[in-house]
Formats: sequence, structure tokens, C-alpha cells
Amino acid sequence: MRTAQEAKQFWDDRFSSGNYIYGTEPNTYFKEQLDQLEPGRLLLPAEGEGRNAIYAAREGWKVDAFDISEKGRNKAQELAKRNHVTINYYLSTYNDFDIKEDAYDAIGLIYAHLHASKRRTIHQKLTGGLKPGGHLILEAFSKEQLGNHSGGPQDPDMLYDLDKLQRDFKKLKILQAESTEVELKEGMHHEGTANIIRLLARSPE
Repeated sequence: MRTAQEAKQFWDDRFSSGNYIYGTEPNTYFKEQLDQLEPGRLLLPAEGEGRNAIYAAREGWKVDAFDISEKGRNKAQELAKRNHVTINYYLSTYNDFDIKEDAYDAIGLIYAHLHASKRRTIHQKLTGGLKPGGHLILEAFSKEQLGNHSGGPQDPDMLYDLDKLQRDFKKLKILQAESTEVELKEGMHHEGTANIIRLLARSPE
């Protein structure tokens, strides 16, 4: 497991490319689910270069986002300027970001991979940030992604298991949960056959 400083350096190096390495269009699953909700307040942890945040802001959402990478935040802010929208983007870790109780109408965890040793605690913290009736939208690489060349961590402790994820979010009503294979086309670092997990859940009213 990388230290916080090592992780920051890794992502700053990766986002230093002149291109948007995961593209500028939103994740397909995130877009599909968000489009079915009434715009409200949205949280996007580990938002990187901002593709999902900018889409949501264009659709009328009030967006809070955070990431450890200053390079990622700078590119997200540039993308927001190009699209004539505003987002609140913070430099922060999961532990340091202040998630207020019942603050968000939706939370998107899109390839926001957490180490297994920290995952449940942080997922429970995020659950508390949802308003009654708020939605969680998650897409991440499953453990079957090991050995694929379409992106994601190659550390099994950073990859996800569907049953464990459902236990992490057991306080929510699970609306959809699947482990599936897709063809990713999300910039140079998410391209090709991939094994992923998709989860949609709602906080009790």
C-alpha cells in the first residue's frame, strides 16, 4: 500500500499529461443513473480530472469534489471553465474531508479505489453523508480485473468484491448490484475489456 505522499506523487505524475487521461466525457454508468435523479447536491470523492463533476454541474447539480492530486484539480477547474460551470473542488484525503451528516442527495464513487484495510470505515462515513432517499452510484474494478490491461490497480487489496461491497453499504437499500465484463473506452488509461462492479443504492427515507 502506498503512503499518502507516494499516492499523491503517483497521481500528480499521471495527471501531468496534457491530455485528459480518462477523457472528458462522464462515465457511462454514472451518467445513466444521475440522469434519472432530480438535481441536488452531489459529492464526488477521488474525482481526478473532473469529467463526472463537470457533467453533473452542466445538468444543474451543486457539486463538491475532492482528490489528493493538485494536478487533477487544476485540470478539472480548467474543464469547468471551458464548460462555463462552477464546482467546489478540494485538495483532500478521505480521512480529512469533512462529510456532514445528511448533506448529499447523491454520492458518486467512480473508480475511487480504496485499500481493503480502509474501505469499510470510509464507506460507512460516506453512507452517513447521504440525505434520506439519497443515492449512491458506484463503478469500480473487481478482483477479476487482475491481469487485464484496461486499467485499474494490479494490487488485489485495491480491487473490489461484490459481496463485501454490499456489506459495506448494508444500511442502504441496494437497487442494483452486478459484477460484469465491459469494453471500456474512457481515455488512454481505461480502454479494453474490463471486469467491473456496478452498485446503485438508496438511503432509507
